[in-house]
This record gives sequence, C-alpha cells and structure tokens, in this order.
Amino acid sequence: MARIKTVYRCAECGAEHARWGGRCDACGEWNTLAEEIAVAAAVKRGNERRAGGRSASRAGGAAPATPRLREITGSETERWRTGLGEFDFVLGGGVVPGSMVLLGGEPGAGKSTLLLQVAARLQSGGHAALYVSGEESPLQVKLRAERLADAAGEVALLCETNLERILAAADAVRPRALVIDSIQTVFTGDLEGAPGNVGQVRECAARLMRYAKQSGTTVFVVGHVTKGGGIAGPKTLEHIVDTVLYFEGETGVDHRILRATKNRFGGVDEIGVFRMAQTGLVPVENPSELFLGDRHRTISGSAVTALLEGTRPVLIEVQALAAKAGFGTPQRVATGYDSRRLALLLAVLDKRAEMSFAALDVFLNVVGGVRLHEPGGDLAVTAALASSVFDRPVPSDAVFIGEVGLGGEVRPVSQMERRLLEAAKMGMTTAYLADRAVPRRQVAEIRTIGVSTLHALFAQLFI
Repeated sequence: MARIKTVYRCAECGAEHARWGGRCDACGEWNTLAEEIAVAAAVKRGNERRAGGRSASRAGGAAPATPRLREITGSETERWRTGLGEFDFVLGGGVVPGSMVLLGGEPGAGKSTLLLQVAARLQSGGHAALYVSGEESPLQVKLRAERLADAAGEVALLCETNLERILAAADAVRPRALVIDSIQTVFTGDLEGAPGNVGQVRECAARLMRYAKQSGTTVFVVGHVTKGGGIAGPKTLEHIVDTVLYFEGETGVDHRILRATKNRFGGVDEIGVFRMAQTGLVPVENPSELFLGDRHRTISGSAVTALLEGTRPVLIEVQALAAKAGFGTPQRVATGYDSRRLALLLAVLDKRAEMSFAALDVFLNVVGGVRLHEPGGDLAVTAALASSVFDRPVPSDAVFIGEVGLGGEVRPVSQMERRLLEAAKMGMTTAYLADRAVPRRQVAEIRTIGVSTLHALFAQLFI
C-alpha cells in the first residue's frame, strides 16, 4: 500500500531533502528548496529493493541486451521542414522526429503563436499535429489561429491539464507532433501536489520524453520563465529535453529573437529573427538589415560591429552617450550589455587612453534589443564612447571588430573572414581590427585597417 510523504526538492539540481534548509547540500544554491508532496513507493516493493540480489533481479525481470556499437544498424532520420526558415535554421535544419523541444520566454513574447504556426505548417505538410492548451479555452485558441496567415484549422485541439488524459488522447489521435502549452499547467494524478511544482514538472517532462522516444512523436513544450530569465521549475527539466530554445523580445520592438542554448541535433547559440505582424510571426532572412535599418549615419556616439551568433554573423549598432553628470555620483547605465564589462572598458579608457569619465554619466545601448555578450564588440563600444566624448561621428561605412585588453591593446577574434563578408554585404567599406587579425588577402570589397592599441585607433578616427 502506498503512503504519502513530504520532501523538499532543490529547484536547481533536483536533490531531495528530508527537511527544509536555506541552502541545498548538493549544489550549494540558496533558497531553492521547495516543499513537495509525493507518493512513496509501496513498502513491499521498497523492501525488495533493499534486499537486493535475487529479489531485485526478480522485480526488474531479465537483463536487457547490450549490443556492440558496431552491431547497431540504421540511418539518420530525415528532418521535417516547417517552412519557417529561421525556426528550421535554429533547430539545425528542421524538426527531428521523436525529439523533445522546450521553448521558454517572457509572457507575451509569442511562444504560443510560434508553436501554433509550427503545428499548422507540419499539419499542412502531412505530419498530423495535436495542440494541447492548458491555459486557454478552445474558442481563444481558435480566435488566435484565425488571425494567422498559416491555416491552422486542421490542427487537432485538446484543452486539458491531466497528463494521463493527454497521453490517452495522443494514443488515440497518433499525432506526429504534440504541442504542450505549457508544462507548468500539466499534472499527473500519481503525485500529490499542485501543477507547476518541482516534482510535477520533472515527472511530467520525463513521461513526455519517454512518450516521444517510444512513439517517434516530436513533442514541443512551452515553459514559463522566472524573474531572472531562466525557465521556471527544476533545472533537470532542461537536462531531460533534447533542445532548449529561448524566445526573446523587448516590449517596444516588433521583432523577436529565437536562441538555442542546448541542441543535441545541431549547434548551440544559433539565433533566428522573427518580426511580429498581425498575421503572426514572419521570419527575417537578413537580421543585419533589420538592426541597421534606422541608423543615423551622421550622429556621434554610434559604431557598428559584427557579432557571431552561433554560425551566423550579424551586424549591430552600439550607441553611447557621455554627458556631464547632474548629480554627485555619475551614472553607468547599460542596455543589452554587461554593466561590469562596461566598467572595465571605462577604466581601460581612463588609464590607457587618458579619457576620463569620472564626471560624466555614461549610457550604452545595443540597438534592437540584442544582447552583446561577445568580446568582439569591445572595439565598437570604445569607439562609440570616444565618439560621444569628442562629439565627432565615426565613419558611417566603418565596422569595428576586436577585443580590448586591460593594457589597452586590441586583440583578434575568431572567424574574421565571415564577419568581414557580412560587413561587405551590408555596404561597409572599412573595417578596423587588430593588427594580427588583418587577412593576408582582401576580403570582398572591404578595406581592413589594423590597429594595435586604442591610442592608434583614436589617432586615426579623431586626430
């Protein structure tokens, strides 16, 4: 007979604790233990497991076969193309049958709209789709589907939160693609506890993953995010699935960025760009053109750099504004950029380039809601800051690519040729980069200028 027990489970690592504590003993994180009511295994079964040996062997049945890797036959399954080029690109070339994809993002980013479009595309391509909504009524889903350019009328719909009923419906419909919106609303009757708690999310995700592998159905799961931007629930949720996608987008812009942070069937850190329209999400084939479209070429404090997002080079604009501080302590405000990295570059400019910001407020913005994590954008940030201080614009057809060291030196970054080709395609004619990064042969129609230090760069730009 089963008995009820209460445990405390870590939301980060999933470790189980008998009592609550401020810190998880397994991973060392603070304030991550959440109370969970679970059904313990039957006492008789537990006694058999503790006995080990013969009892455990009888309980588990015959030992499974263990073939050699060279004896395994088969070929890679052909991917399904959805027709949404940016979505297929981020997944690594299309949807892998039998995989499980987790899509997270802020409320209102368009997660449900994107997956409804994917379901409609797969349905029209001959792959039956089942859309399970745990947050909206059938009429709400239908009204949203009618606004889309993609015809979603043939997609099967189920509004349910009980996992057993969802899997029973899936067994009856036999879809090739199953969309769960969202995992935080789904629960299993085998566990006591509200939907969304650590145990329910982990158990439901594990069963959906098992269903995907056994049936060959691709499962798409929507995940809510926390205030910190991570996917809500246990960290084991991201370990269970095959692919983790984040759908990012600022409130005031009409484009969204789809980013892969984990992909067992493709590259990570790939991005896809979509534009939010009345008829749904429209893929943007040339993100560089989108991010540079409204750029003012004659204004100071603006510089362009070429980032590498996964395997895709993207040109973005960095804007800086240095103004006289109105209060005692100068402000340091960065949007889309690490504030600690900004403080480091300001210190380098002060020490190595004799450019003091002690009495200036500094505001830095990466245009388009993009987050600049790569050190290859350091040179553009320093050029934009210096341009604002001198109040002189940098050349409008120039791109700045390089990492800035603590000594004020300019260091090379990887895959320079691909960045330069993208810059040339967008009409740039000059590239400032590290001396050692200057290619031996000319790339496209772009002139490369090597600089060794920030002093050398500023001497060419402003003197």
